Formats: sequence, structure tokens, C-alpha cells
Amino acid sequence: MDEIKKLSAEYADYILDIRRQLHRHPEASGQEFETTKFICQELEKLGISHTVGYKSVGVVAVIRGNLPDDENKAIALRADIDALPVTEANDVPYRSEIKGMMHACGHDGHTAILLGAAKILTALRDKFSGTVYLIFQPSEENGQGAKYMMKQGDWYEKVSRVFGAHLWMDVPAGKISLEDGPRMAAGDIFSIRVHGRGGHGAQPEKTIDAVVVASALVMNLQTIVSRRCSPLDSAVVTIGSLKAGDTYNVIAGEAELQGAVRYFNLERGDEIRKLIEETAAHTAAIYGAYVDVDYSQRIPSVVRNDPACSDSARKSVTKVLGADVLTSVSSSMIGEDFSYYLDGKPGCFAFIGIRNPEKGLVYPHHNSQFNIDEDVLAGGAAVYAQVAVDWLAE
Repeated sequence: MDEIKKLSAEYADYILDIRRQLHRHPEASGQEFETTKFICQELEKLGISHTVGYKSVGVVAVIRGNLPDDENKAIALRADIDALPVTEANDVPYRSEIKGMMHACGHDGHTAILLGAAKILTALRDKFSGTVYLIFQPSEENGQGAKYMMKQGDWYEKVSRVFGAHLWMDVPAGKISLEDGPRMAAGDIFSIRVHGRGGHGAQPEKTIDAVVVASALVMNLQTIVSRRCSPLDSAVVTIGSLKAGDTYNVIAGEAELQGAVRYFNLERGDEIRKLIEETAAHTAAIYGAYVDVDYSQRIPSVVRNDPACSDSARKSVTKVLGADVLTSVSSSMIGEDFSYYLDGKPGCFAFIGIRNPEKGLVYPHHNSQFNIDEDVLAGGAAVYAQVAVDWLAE
């Protein structure tokens, strides 16, 4: 539909302004109160019906086409809205104004894209039939938002497909990846509490050094992937935090490790959990210590693109941006709770490229210097709108 391409260009400044406004005012997962109010204000300006989640964060909006709809078709478009506890290092006019918080993953761009798509679809109500649900989801970073939004009304029961996307630094700016099959991994988190016996640094024989035990654990846990898993079956075990001790001459009696696990094979995930628990217990026992392991499934499912949905979405991308923007990239071990939506409904998840070395836009997600190529935002809005219209027309 040529109108979508034209409208996306016409609304480019609006989409850019939305992104920068959101970037200046990031909010943590579950605390997106002002962001939610801002989204509602924009939806009200567009005359779009919407409801706020029962925890006062997150929004479900509804756009209904004016053409006759005998089949009551409905699809959902999703954007996440939360930010991260990162102090921004970018020197830009729209730098974060909230101390210690930053949109360091691109969710401000996602929200701007979806509001842009809402503006486009509102202008085209007379050109399509069916219903488009706009899902502005909180708490993606802690993996809790998708399940929460699925409980907001009956939208999830009514839709036949779900579409989402992520601005992606591993993809050149303007390119879009929409491959079939697994795209993002399932993921768990764990903590291991080491219990030893503290004492004087000059009398190690009277202690059980929790620092030594924790250090051995870090090394031994690495062998789970390197020596206990098939190299053809991708998995990651990462220790992201190790805390122990208070001063230089006291042997620590306690230590705590925190880590993350990523995998595509769900059976492999269960095996890794058992291996972490066994490795921790056996390693501690060698030194006379013991451990408590707290293990939880943060995102227990994989973002897996339905072939029919991703094929249709690729055709939609070609309509508004041309076939040359389509590219192929490897799946990511990063987790995304969009997977919950795909557990019960067909759909797909796109990667929208934002990497642009000429503009210095090369820093990874969650980095204090992360930033996006804003030139891709209007095209992203066009893709969302085109996917919605095409899916409803099928």
C-alpha cells in the first residue's frame, strides 16, 4: 500500500520526537508509570481506544478498520517500554534526565515505532477491515511483562497472529531480518550461596575460604558447556556477579555468585540446571563448604518464527521498503519474553538494523554509549503498519 510508505515519511518527525522524549525519561521494569501516561496521551490525541494494565503500567490499544469484516480478524503488534539501570555516557541533546537510568536497549525506539504505526493505521481506517491491537508492554528486561499483558482483557484470545521487532545492533542500519524458526533463546537465572567459615587471613587452616570455593566454582561451571554439552547444541552459562569478603586480612566465610543460562533446546536447559546444581555441590564439598542454589526459569521458551507468518512479513517489508533491505543474521542467545506470545499464537519477530559505524553507532545493547540510527524509525513504523494490513487481508 503506497499510502503507508507516504504516511511513514510524513510522520517521520513525529516518530523521532516521540523517541527522544522517551529517551529523556527512562523508567525501570515495572515502574513505567510516566511512560504509560505519555503513551495514553498520544493515543488520546489520535482518538484510539485504550486501557491501562491493572498495575498502572502497560497499555492495550485498539484500532478497528472501517471496511466490512465478516471473519472478525484480529492481530497484535507489540513494543516494549522499559529501560535499564545504566548511566548514560552519550553527549546528546536528548540524553537521559533520570540519574542511573537509560534506554540502553532500544525500547524507546520500539515504542516510538508502534505509536508511529498507530498514527498510520488510524489514517487508513477506511482502507482495511479487522482489528489491530497495540500492545505497549512493560517489564521486558526482567522477563515478566508478556505474561502480565496477556492477562489484560481478552485481546490475546481474540488475535490470530502476533508481530514484534527489536532494533538490533548486529544488523546494519536499515536492514531487516525475518528468518523462520528459532531466533532468540530461552533463558534462566541462578544464584549460588557459598557457606564456608571465616577467620583471620594469617590462619587459613582454621577457615574454609569462601573466596577460593567461589573461584573454583567459576572455573568448574565453564566446563558444563565446553565439556558436558554437544558443540552442535548451543548453550551459554555466564557468571555475571561474584561477591565475597569485606577487607584484606579477613578470610570470607560467605560468597555469592549470580549467573545466567541461555539455550535453544529446552531439554538441554533442564540438563544444564541439574549440572549446575551438581557441580556447585561437589565443588564446595571438596573444600569442606556447602552451597544453596536458587535456580529459576526466567524465559522458559524460545522466540520461534512461524514460517507462514515470517514469509508474509517479508513480503510486507518488500512492499514498503524494497526487497534489498531483507538480510539474514544468526539467531541470538539473548532472551526475549516475546516468546510467551508465540507459545500460544503464530507470529514472528523481526530484527531491525541500527548499526552505523559512520555515525559512531556501534556500541552493544546495555552499554552506556548505546544509541540507535534514528533514520530507521519511520521505516520500522511502516513495516508494523504494513504487516498488520496484510495479515488482516489474508
